Amino acid sequence: MSRLTNIIMGVIGTGLMAVFVIGLSYSISTGFAGLWGGLPFAIIAIFVIALALYNFWEDAVRRRD
Repeated sequence: MSRLTNIIMGVIGTGLMAVFVIGLSYSISTGFAGLWGGLPFAIIAIFVIALALYNFWEDAVRRRD
């Protein structure tokens, strides 16, 4: 695939994954678990999203010569 296609598909995929994980974290925190019960999952979710963004940057955006 071309570089532009990799970037577009990476943005779409990473964005969908981030929306899902953030929505899941929000529903856990506002539901039965409450803020303090959902806090460990929120921290893990932030870490996972950061890893996904780093992987996207490493695979699609960064130029390799």
